[in-house]
Amino acid sequence: MTRRRPVLPVVVGVLALALVGLLVYGVVRGGEHSTLDDAVKSGKRPSAPGLTLQRPLLDGSGSRSLADYKGQVVVLNFWASWCGPCAAEAPVLERTQKQLVADHVGTVLGATYNDAIADSERFYRSHKVTYPSVRDVGTDLAQKYGTRALPETFVLDRAGKIVAISRGQINQKFLDAAIARARQSGGAS
Repeated sequence: MTRRRPVLPVVVGVLALALVGLLVYGVVRGGEHSTLDDAVKSGKRPSAPGLTLQRPLLDGSGSRSLADYKGQVVVLNFWASWCGPCAAEAPVLERTQKQLVADHVGTVLGATYNDAIADSERFYRSHKVTYPSVRDVGTDLAQKYGTRALPETFVLDRAGKIVAISRGQINQKFLDAAIARARQSGGAS
């Protein structure tokens, strides 16, 4: 007579292993952007990911990477034409761009996120945007920052270190404080 093994403990064991696997995957997959956020919150300045990743400029005049702006303060803003908060913060980013250029300190650099070129161009015209924007084809750059919702903004100092992160709509107070921190770096890390 053969003895039947209970099925329930085997099923419970397999499910427990699957849950542990999902937990490990979530920690590993979400680790980079949460590490960036945690580092900035604790006062550290982590290196900006994807510094050398070339992206085509929205205006079609070539391509740029964050490394092209080394020595400058950069306000990296992920946006899309279909994003209401992106439209609401566009005037704040535009004022900031004008100030950064007037002070010869840096630039705002937009990065489109899952947006059609024609829609992005229409957004630029309707909001009278003058700062450059790259098309983040395939969202490769956004993925390096853990960007999944828009808008998201990362302020980099002159050495390409992140000094402030906003995962949501920014305001002038946030940008002014973040740029002040970025300017204090003087190119040092």
